[in-house]
Amino acid sequence: MSELRDGLAVAVAEIARYREMLGESEVAPPATRSELVAALAQSLPAEGVSLDEVLNELVESARPGLMASAGPRYFGFVTGGSTDAALVADVMTAGWDQLAFNEISSPASLAFEDVAGSWLKDLLGIPSSASVGFVTGAQAANTVGLTAARLQVLRDHGWDVGREGLNGGPTVRVVAGGERHATIDRTLRLLGLGENALELVPVRPDGAMDAEALDGVLRSGAAGPTIVCAQSGNVNTGAFDDLQRICAVAKQHQAWVHVDGAFGLWAGASSNLRHHVDGVELADSWGCDGHKWLNVPYDSGYAFCARPEVHAAAMGYTANYLTGQEQGRNFGGGDFVLESSRRARGFATWAALRSLGRSGIEAVVDRCCAMARRFAEGLNAIDGVAVVNDVVLNQVLVRVGDEPTTDRVALAIQESGDAWLGATTWHGERLLRISVSNWSTTSEDIDRSVGAVANAVRRISRP
Repeated sequence: MSELRDGLAVAVAEIARYREMLGESEVAPPATRSELVAALAQSLPAEGVSLDEVLNELVESARPGLMASAGPRYFGFVTGGSTDAALVADVMTAGWDQLAFNEISSPASLAFEDVAGSWLKDLLGIPSSASVGFVTGAQAANTVGLTAARLQVLRDHGWDVGREGLNGGPTVRVVAGGERHATIDRTLRLLGLGENALELVPVRPDGAMDAEALDGVLRSGAAGPTIVCAQSGNVNTGAFDDLQRICAVAKQHQAWVHVDGAFGLWAGASSNLRHHVDGVELADSWGCDGHKWLNVPYDSGYAFCARPEVHAAAMGYTANYLTGQEQGRNFGGGDFVLESSRRARGFATWAALRSLGRSGIEAVVDRCCAMARRFAEGLNAIDGVAVVNDVVLNQVLVRVGDEPTTDRVALAIQESGDAWLGATTWHGERLLRISVSNWSTTSEDIDRSVGAVANAVRRISRP
């Protein structure tokens, strides 16, 4: 037991060192994947070694390749950095090593999911009667939501996909905006519906679905099982689909509405931004990430469903050996997710919510959006640089030149160590893409990052 205590002390010290240095660390790591692999033992040793030796080798070998993505100047994807409370709770989760499958396997795991789930629904404007599955992220959340949707829309047309499969059944229509997230397409592949099931609705200039065009798209096809995929938070621009209008039109066609709100649903936690998700409560299922604006460690996501019995029918299962899965029990845990062997994600989510409270979560969301606007203002002041989107949330798209120039500028910024951001192609243009999602990002971090962009642009454009 003393070896365990000593090992935990080493781990705590290393975690604290890493986090204390995040504010000033170079964001990109100095070592590449191949360099790190070359430095590690290439064959499995015949004999094991002590915990102390394992930890020393782990820390020394991993340090050169650790990205400071938990820090305040990482803007490459819509990812936050874990808050202290969420981090500590996640460490305890690993130590407790609970199987969060059902109430029998871990009463505490399910209890904390129950409470954290109710808090999430309250914050995001989702009906309190909805079910919640604690999943790995937006891909899993969208997959769970659309699996429930597929089950119910086929049931509505007399087909039990759970028993009969898809062969011979009615064709499922999936209607989505032209700038839906790619996880929707992958989900359709996974569910056997295929990408060709997609019927695309035109989008507005900001990338949001043209809600007024939805009715025409729905009328243009044959009536039948239909799913409409809406989006809260365009991955490039941050724009929001009009949920109020989309849900109203979809219901006229007896369609299921799924909302991909990986980061945009968090607008519901802000009194200043809540109008962007008006009508959210009218949908049938929703997907959201916790490791974005709630700043919970990976992996953490949430799949909500307005019809818990459909959610459970789509995801749940039982077997003779599975104690606690009897008829008449309360649903929860593995009934709402893809995995049976799963970690207790509710502890870290509960800790993040409990430590921040309603006002703290609102402050994180509002501050990140304010920092995104500050970023945009600073970039627009640089010669040869222009922000091309209306910064309605935390996403900033930046024009710095043609495609080769843009990619070289992005690489130069990454190599500087002052900030990390990537590039995207949107409306045929290669652009820098900035996502401000970290709870610890300050105005000083933004100004330093603007300087990194300015330096890279000057260096790349120099004759």
